[in-house]
Amino acid sequence: MPLHSNKKMTREPILARYFPRYRLIAPQTHAGFSGASCIIEREGQRKVLRHHHDAAVPAFHFRRQFRALQRLPNSLVPEPCFFAHGWMAVEYLPGEVKSVLPATPTLAGMLYHLHRQPRLGWRITLMPLLDYYWQQAEPARRTVQWLRCLKRLRQQREPRPLRLAPLHMDVHAGNIVHTRAGERLIDWEYCGDGDVALELAAVWMPTDEARRLLVQAYADIASIPEALLQKQVRRWRPWVLMLMAGWFELRYQQTGDKQFITLADDVWRQLQTKG
Repeated sequence: MPLHSNKKMTREPILARYFPRYRLIAPQTHAGFSGASCIIEREGQRKVLRHHHDAAVPAFHFRRQFRALQRLPNSLVPEPCFFAHGWMAVEYLPGEVKSVLPATPTLAGMLYHLHRQPRLGWRITLMPLLDYYWQQAEPARRTVQWLRCLKRLRQQREPRPLRLAPLHMDVHAGNIVHTRAGERLIDWEYCGDGDVALELAAVWMPTDEARRLLVQAYADIASIPEALLQKQVRRWRPWVLMLMAGWFELRYQQTGDKQFITLADDVWRQLQTKG
């Protein structure tokens, strides 16, 4: 399993050198995989080959993803099997990516299983990322509301964690593969150690009531007083909403796709309502 190499290679040399007997399969991947992924196959055995394609993200973040997959059990993640030249490969998970999240007890159990694992070794800090999104956004989109929200969060500082654990930080229906052995999480690019309440605040739930029920179920499994956990999740929600809005603004700046403006504006409205 090659690990130490900074020289980047395109997909064809990677396949020729490390996967000579594999063939490329189209269409590329589950909807949950990033756009730089593809599936390769050899004698019925499939792997997902992923590329570090975002120049704005440091290369060591990509290596962290691989390290996280190595440390986490196969009951949560696809098995990692290759890393070199800005590429990684993981075992393909046969299963279904659904358009809705698992039932609340199942989702709460999956998250609790993750949060019981040993810490990954690096902390998730949101303020530097929020500042980065502000700096990289379209100048005309940098509103007074955005600046006020940034200043308020900077003054408040991130909530003190209730319980530190490894977090996925991008849990939504498209990042969950339903296999015969159970649900597995894919796309670990935002993972790190953080407050379990932050994870619960960041899950892409359809309604506030659905989130309340998720927190209730999680509190019961994790033996955390529900009122305490609900309060901590509410503390984190403005941070998560700012994270979402900033990411949408960045994506608009990068792509010019106006759907990201629509998504960002919806989050700004939520922040205004909650503020």
